[in-house]
Amino acid sequence: MLETALLEDGNGDPLLNGKLNESRDWAVVNGFCERTYMPLSTRPLVRGSDPDATIRMLKIGRIAFSRFCFGTPTRADDFDPSSGNIIVVNTLRGSVRHPVDGNTAFDTRAGDSYVVDCSRIDYWNIADGQDLQLNLTIPHALMEETAERWYGFVPEDDLWRKRLVFGKPQSAWLSLLDYAARSLDAHHDGIGDPLIEQRIEETICLELLRNWARAAGLSLDTGARAAAPRYVREAERLMTEGAAAAPSIAEIALKLGVSARSLSEGFRRFRGITPHAFLNARRLDGLRQALLAAAPGATVAAVARPLGYVNLSAMAASYQARFGEKPAQTLRGRRASI
Repeated sequence: MLETALLEDGNGDPLLNGKLNESRDWAVVNGFCERTYMPLSTRPLVRGSDPDATIRMLKIGRIAFSRFCFGTPTRADDFDPSSGNIIVVNTLRGSVRHPVDGNTAFDTRAGDSYVVDCSRIDYWNIADGQDLQLNLTIPHALMEETAERWYGFVPEDDLWRKRLVFGKPQSAWLSLLDYAARSLDAHHDGIGDPLIEQRIEETICLELLRNWARAAGLSLDTGARAAAPRYVREAERLMTEGAAAAPSIAEIALKLGVSARSLSEGFRRFRGITPHAFLNARRLDGLRQALLAAAPGATVAAVARPLGYVNLSAMAASYQARFGEKPAQTLRGRRASI
């Protein structure tokens, strides 16, 4: 499983032809790490040794898949928290040491997966030089969106600060990654179909969230969602159903018989976001679905204006922040898949 991940697509055609896929130059390898993961520090554990690195990367939606090794014993640390990224290390061979609770460390081996939210807690690793990993780089914001969309709340930092080893050989998690890797298309240097890409992105985030929450002792189904008062849950329903009409928060509060202040406090306490942020997210979700379903020849403006978007520049900035691409890119991707 995953033996040919990022080497071949599902048809056996080679991926990343004509790209730089290996290097013996520390500057090139460190540049790849900074672009793919985040700014970090590396140092070889054998004085004066050069890397013999594998550096392959493709994105599925907002998730970067990378097939990587330094090719020499190396310590990496000082991962930059401002990047806002989560790293999932799936060890394919060899051994990589990672921090877990307190001063404890764990050596992952083939079949083990490890997740750390570098935006919430410090991280380092030591690779034995014989290792190979299939890594995932996932924006923290994307995981928050997944939690909020599926479970109605954003977990607190006691989840995100949990450094976790999970999975095993032949696990459902590794099978999911294997499916995602086999879905890549050598002719597009990626997925090619934006609908499939979106579903894979969401399924990976959801499965990771479930594994993470289980280890942290957090019940996603009966936790903060069940604790939220009825007016918060009803506000979510009203905003989801009426997102296209862009109701004001005051209008929603009036329908529910609570003050706008109480509604905002309820969302802050039980969802970790504002009602305005929840409504904006639902409106952008609706816009994305409309763009993906648009008829040939449609423009972004023609799709967005019936949904209440007047300031197209502001809309495009919010859309790119949420989905990692501009509305026009979504529309072009839709046309290319037809």
